[in-house]
Amino acid sequence: MKPDAPDWNDLPDLEAIREKYREERDKRLREEGSSQFEELISEGAHNDVDPFADPGFTREPVDEAPTVLIIGGGFGGMLMSVRLREAGIHDFRIIEAAADFGGTWYWNRYPGVQCDVESYVYMPLLEEIGTIPTEKYAHGPEIFAHAQAIGRHFDLYDHALFQTQVSGLEWDDEAERWNVSTSRNDRIRARFVCMANGPYSKPKLPGIPGVHDFEGHTFHTSRWDYDYTGGDTHGGLTKLADKRVGVIGTGATAIQAVPHLGRDAGEVYVFQRTPSTVDVRDNAPTEPGFAETLEPGWQRKRMDNFHILMDGGAQEEDLVGDRWTELTNGLYEILGAHPDPESLSPEEIALIAERVDLRKMERIRGRVDEIIEDPETAAALKPWYRYLCKRPCFHDDYLPTFNRPNVHLVDTKGRGVDRITPRGVVANGKEYPLDCLIFATGFDVSQNYTRRAGYEVVGRGGEKLSEKWAKRTSTYQSFFTHGFPNCFFMMGFQSGLTPNIPHTLEEQAQHLAYVIREALDRGATTVETTQEAEDAWCAEIDKGNDFLSMQASCTPGYFNDEGKVGETEGWLAGFYPEGFEAFFVLLRAWRASGELEGIEVA
Repeated sequence: MKPDAPDWNDLPDLEAIREKYREERDKRLREEGSSQFEELISEGAHNDVDPFADPGFTREPVDEAPTVLIIGGGFGGMLMSVRLREAGIHDFRIIEAAADFGGTWYWNRYPGVQCDVESYVYMPLLEEIGTIPTEKYAHGPEIFAHAQAIGRHFDLYDHALFQTQVSGLEWDDEAERWNVSTSRNDRIRARFVCMANGPYSKPKLPGIPGVHDFEGHTFHTSRWDYDYTGGDTHGGLTKLADKRVGVIGTGATAIQAVPHLGRDAGEVYVFQRTPSTVDVRDNAPTEPGFAETLEPGWQRKRMDNFHILMDGGAQEEDLVGDRWTELTNGLYEILGAHPDPESLSPEEIALIAERVDLRKMERIRGRVDEIIEDPETAAALKPWYRYLCKRPCFHDDYLPTFNRPNVHLVDTKGRGVDRITPRGVVANGKEYPLDCLIFATGFDVSQNYTRRAGYEVVGRGGEKLSEKWAKRTSTYQSFFTHGFPNCFFMMGFQSGLTPNIPHTLEEQAQHLAYVIREALDRGATTVETTQEAEDAWCAEIDKGNDFLSMQASCTPGYFNDEGKVGETEGWLAGFYPEGFEAFFVLLRAWRASGELEGIEVA
């Protein structure tokens, strides 16, 4: 017998909630969209330097012609390298701006840094290198160490040029290679180029008036200054004991760092434009004997289980069982109770999904009331939007931090900070004097690709990628774009969207390694998508999907290009409308056919 359908009477009126969401969204909309943010400048207080690298590092320029050049040494570049080796391709070079592997986990070393997706599905290649994470949600140092372990296990260090930035890519039609220029004056002529730059690689600052005028100490969270704060990623920021610290940003980074600042700093002022959802973290050490229960292929099975559930698919068992999968489980609970779920129209299913979302958001807002002692602070910390409008956050100590007498929430009621002065921050017309100002403002994922990459890509006939994609991002399968042969893009636009980014990178690495291996086996020198295939793929992307449709009504954030979803060419330039599981299935079927449909191998 199927369970009874849930009673919705304990939820607020849906139309009243929709109106509340609209009101909160409209408070935050700004005409300039993502352009309200700016890059870290190259000189001055916000210098975009690597605080973890040897500042005196030098090396001789290299002169070489590798078969494959991989740009980026995060999980994307590392997975690409591993799958190339697996395909018998060992002539590859990795260029990485940082001083080591790790990508996001190299740069993000702020106190409290931790993954938000279960470690057993998030950390790649666990079975291959024989590692089991120590916690359900591992902390940053462990994930960074895992990246280093991958580098050692697969001998990737011998292939890497660290502390090196690509400054330009230009296709040589005669040689059928990419001429690559770098900050170290290297001369590299690569047959194939894999762009594994990643969406979370270029820090951004808010375009607040006076952002460069502050005369106290300041830094971005991805360039955390432990010389100033003391301590490490586990906390102990003892040098802040007599300091007044301001934090701009209340997204995933601030959620993790603010509890440590609250414990250690003299006074903390958190400047908030929009509150995040802060659900239960409920972290735990890996149970003794966990590894002994696992069978070969366990990680892939667990990864597939997680992302199928997150994509709205059905599974007999929820292997991860966390707050991510709770939402889709709630939807299936209701659909399972319906006497004839096949008879439901898409509109009826969407309405049920909206109510499930409301039930979850009411619980999250209720949690704020349960924890926060001051009613005014509690009201300001409640998120008024649908669950996936912004990146979900999970933490057990963030909300209680605002009960500390030295921690002050400065809620700007959606307007944001007024301006920054040499002495501090002005919000709601009041100046807050500060000794230290920390920008927890994330990474640039909304601007055009070449701006985020930091270099221009010049294809056939001198065509620039920035010009080709000036009006819209245009690819085939998210990897290829016509006019730019042997150049492959990883992670992000026009692919499948999943919270477990390393899983997407794994699928993409397998796909591109296959394409390169096929080209070499066929004696080909170029691989390029046809214009017809690219146009057809873009038409498929333009059909849209439920996620992007929902984002159009969301409060501004990087998920919807600050309220301009569909109007810009950033990372969220559309996704495969059938979902990420269908996208992965499509790629596997394409490889299995062996026909290389949509691309020309010459």
